[in-house]
Amino acid sequence: MAVNMMTAHQVTQKVFNKEELFILDVRNEDAFEDWKIEGEYFEYLNIPYFELLDGVEEILDKIPSNKEILVVCAKEGSSVMVAEMLSEAGLTVSYLQGGMKAWSEHLEPVKVGNLKDGGEIYQFVRIGKGCLSYMVISNGEAAIIDTTRMTDIFVNFATSKGVKITNVFDTHLHADHISGGRKIAEQTGATYWLPPKDAQEVTFEYAALEGGSVVTIGNTAIDIHALYSPGHTIGSTSFVVDEKFLLSGDILFIDSIGRPDLAGKAEDWVGDLKESLYSRYRALSEELVVLPAHFMIIDELNEDGSVAEKLGKLFAKNHGLNIEDEAEFRRLVTENLPPQPNAYQEIREINRGKITPEEEKQREMEIGPNRCAVR
Repeated sequence: MAVNMMTAHQVTQKVFNKEELFILDVRNEDAFEDWKIEGEYFEYLNIPYFELLDGVEEILDKIPSNKEILVVCAKEGSSVMVAEMLSEAGLTVSYLQGGMKAWSEHLEPVKVGNLKDGGEIYQFVRIGKGCLSYMVISNGEAAIIDTTRMTDIFVNFATSKGVKITNVFDTHLHADHISGGRKIAEQTGATYWLPPKDAQEVTFEYAALEGGSVVTIGNTAIDIHALYSPGHTIGSTSFVVDEKFLLSGDILFIDSIGRPDLAGKAEDWVGDLKESLYSRYRALSEELVVLPAHFMIIDELNEDGSVAEKLGKLFAKNHGLNIEDEAEFRRLVTENLPPQPNAYQEIREINRGKITPEEEKQREMEIGPNRCAVR
């Protein structure tokens, strides 16, 4: 019996629209506990596939008949078989095309604002991993910030907008995901910018992104002002775009702040982190819209699916920005750290250009949740 297929894009729209969905996840329990599809009105049942090999009769009473049902597995195959069994038992079900592998790689473009002289800025939400990338468009040119290794979506999006990618930036040397910045630069002839303090061991040429750098996109007055803001890494650099948006990299999130330990330097860098957040950011306009490089929880998404908030609001409500006592702040960012991201050391080596694993190996390295923030 034929069963329905649901794409990662369709599931993302359900997350954005706060729709109900019942998810039967047939991965092993540890994989499900570590990382799952999250939606505000999603319900879950985790039954490993091997427990269903003899049939689904024993779980039918646990599955609602009045909700949309999605079966999920790691790569798709197991969910198709379980969905077929449920369909034969009389339920209307779908399976997730490509499984959690596809969920991990899906990027959803969301327009977050207009710039002066007709420019636009788009946020690319990597819904399954919490990564956020950006494209600034102005007068036929585009800049990309913190791109993922799935580079085709950025190149194709630029083509669909009729713009040429001229500049690619990484706010810092990423440890939780593989950057596509260098690949896009090579493919398009764009300039690839990296903070030099994070690039001391890279094996390729790059343009040095330093505090005070100004890069103009298009020939309109849309400038990307680099603001040196160490703490997550020693080179972490933020951008003020069009005097309106603050791209904060992994220094400041909507509900938390960046972790300083991904290079093993938590004790060394905690002072830099506080200086960046409490002095450099305090000196900026509270009207700037903060656009971070990650989100932690689904609650951080706005109604349109974007992740954005004014800096003044974050100073009012983000706990990490309201700890004046130095010792307490140090304790927060050194003792409240989640596990390190999967394969983060190898990912750093890839982003330095030192190793180039096969595509499937890169995919495996990135599987799992985002872990860039202090809890």
